[in-house]
Amino acid sequence: MSILVNKSTRLLVQGITGREGEFHTRQMIEYGTNVVAGVTPGKGGQVIEHDGAQVPVFDTVKEAVQETQANCAAVFVPPPFGCDAVFEALDAGVTGIVCITEGIPTQDMLRVYRFLKESNGWMIGPNCPGLISPGQCKVGILPGNIFIPGNVGLVSRSGTLTYEIVNELTLAGLGQSTCVGIGGDPIIGSSFVDVLCWFNDDPETKAVVMIGEIGGNDEEVAAQFIKEKMTKPVVSFIAGKTAPPGKRMGHAGAIVSGTSGTAQAKIEALQAVGVSVAELPSEVPALVEQALVS
Repeated sequence: MSILVNKSTRLLVQGITGREGEFHTRQMIEYGTNVVAGVTPGKGGQVIEHDGAQVPVFDTVKEAVQETQANCAAVFVPPPFGCDAVFEALDAGVTGIVCITEGIPTQDMLRVYRFLKESNGWMIGPNCPGLISPGQCKVGILPGNIFIPGNVGLVSRSGTLTYEIVNELTLAGLGQSTCVGIGGDPIIGSSFVDVLCWFNDDPETKAVVMIGEIGGNDEEVAAQFIKEKMTKPVVSFIAGKTAPPGKRMGHAGAIVSGTSGTAQAKIEALQAVGVSVAELPSEVPALVEQALVS
């Protein structure tokens, strides 16, 4: 089982003729993702051919959806156009959006967030690696070879830590149902709570790994959700314990204000609601195994 994407996902790629868009489209096709269309204004009529697939390019998302019944979009457009790309996809009836683009202005994301919450769709990102349901569908830039199918869900603010911890899980024989990189910007389409809720409703996901980092209070909010709503065990790792006081580290959202947003505050909030928090990424598989048998 999986959340958000699976074998029935029909993906269109916005910015498919750009360097990153075309490269990762080829990688997604090789993984087995059903890429049915691409969109680049002014490039309509072109075809991207790879690994036996022929992906038609359209000038607009509306045309692409009408011709191919695409239901999910991967956004690889430059930052100044990221906001409009999301609006265009939602307006065309696309129900799922994965925005890989980094550097979208925060003010633009405020508009996107409000529009998104008034629609029937969901969005992962921006500034994220995407998501993958192992053996079924990959949307984004994740290295598919380290993932294996299973019953452990994973949600993370950090792309690199996602790869490191998934590799540890895979080496331990712990497969994944879906892995979601929500992105590290201050304003994102889906929060920890959103993804935890989806995993909680998925009958095949038996445990969840949540990877957090310093800055903001999303992990503390997630801890409250886990206490009140979560029926499945959650294991966590929080990055940034050694970050110098007052220094911003990594993502734009990793901003610590006073005691709010520190790694220790997040760890304490999670432990207080029964979440096992690993000291090191390599400790996560053992904690997951304990959670699955308890």
